Amino acid sequence: MHTDNRPTKFYNIGISYVKADANTRGKFSLSKDNQQALLEEAKQRGMNELFVLSTCNRTEISGFAEHPFQLISMLCNHSNGSVEEFAKVSYVNKGQDAIQHLFRTGTGLDSQILGDYEIVGQLRQAFKQAKEAGTTNAYLERLLNCVMQASKRVKNETKLSSGTTSVSYAAVQYLIENVSDYNIKNILVFGLGKMGKHTCKNLAEYTNNKTLSLINRTEQKVEEFVTEHSLIRHAKFNELHSEVAAADVLIVSTGANKPTITKDHIPKNKKLLILDLSMPANVSSEVNELEGVTVINVDELSKITDETLAIREQEVPVAESIINTHKEEFNEWLNHRKFTPAINALKQSLQAIQKNEIDFHKKKIQNFDEEQAEVITSRLIQKITTQFVKHLKNENTSINQSIEVMSKVFGNNLESVDATKNH
Repeated sequence: MHTDNRPTKFYNIGISYVKADANTRGKFSLSKDNQQALLEEAKQRGMNELFVLSTCNRTEISGFAEHPFQLISMLCNHSNGSVEEFAKVSYVNKGQDAIQHLFRTGTGLDSQILGDYEIVGQLRQAFKQAKEAGTTNAYLERLLNCVMQASKRVKNETKLSSGTTSVSYAAVQYLIENVSDYNIKNILVFGLGKMGKHTCKNLAEYTNNKTLSLINRTEQKVEEFVTEHSLIRHAKFNELHSEVAAADVLIVSTGANKPTITKDHIPKNKKLLILDLSMPANVSSEVNELEGVTVINVDELSKITDETLAIREQEVPVAESIINTHKEEFNEWLNHRKFTPAINALKQSLQAIQKNEIDFHKKKIQNFDEEQAEVITSRLIQKITTQFVKHLKNENTSINQSIEVMSKVFGNNLESVDATKNH
């Protein structure tokens, strides 16, 4: 919650594959350390209600601010992108549009490959990180919960997730469609983050390649992984140069902030296909100049679709209908939070009138039945407040405006429930 009473609104600002190419997205990409630093800066500014999401397809901040520029400037402070570049390729969503954006993102409707569900885990992780940093509130928690519920239903009740679901799967599809004899080619996977693990599993599931090698800076991770997946060979990190020399296909999924494969790693006149799954790119741009070497990046891989895309597109209206159900549920909760304090204040105002009237009549009327008067007037108070609740729940009602009128009629104590100060 903000320490002052300046009104804040819910925003979502960022860049994604829709307008920004891989190179530009790389500039705005935020490492885990930079995400932490951004959340710390937000706290120092008194902005304690936001979270940060940075994936290969998007980098965005969702949260409360007086003005979206506060969020934009923090994103630019902690990434290599400039405000000018951001302005050209960005999106800024506010209020209900920001809520809708998160629902579409979390259900795979806004993914570069329609129905890609890797984003769900990334969203969950982004929120967890913010919670640990102390930059979340009940609004964000409830919203993310509703998004996760919608996402689960879309996954279970529609065919939106059939076929290609990730860049790591698209990489395997690319091999199958573009490399002859892919089952007997030497494939080297470099990097064992989430993407590297997915790639290895997809290669094992969709190909019969028995010459798959895995290399990673942390040897122990590879050791543990190959123990579980016996057909994969453990290649040593200190032999990276010779392993690249022996490979026909190199899949880079190192997830570093700078190139991990440069021209020096590749022998002269070497014929090599490199699939770079990292964001920002982990294969140095100079590698593209080498004769016989083909580099395919995230954007090119994401263009790969299969025959299930048509089926997925037919599922979009079903997914949207599920989103609407959970979005309405969130908005009902939100409206309830806005008007509950106002209704309580109204009830207190009416109870004060009730007390004054009963006290007045006690003095005026002999044998006045105070208990009966209290029962009748309490029922009236209940009926009046119920009518107000019905009015405020009506979708055509402007809640803030109605609360303002109520406060004018029943006293200023209702004004303290201004919804902008109670996310």
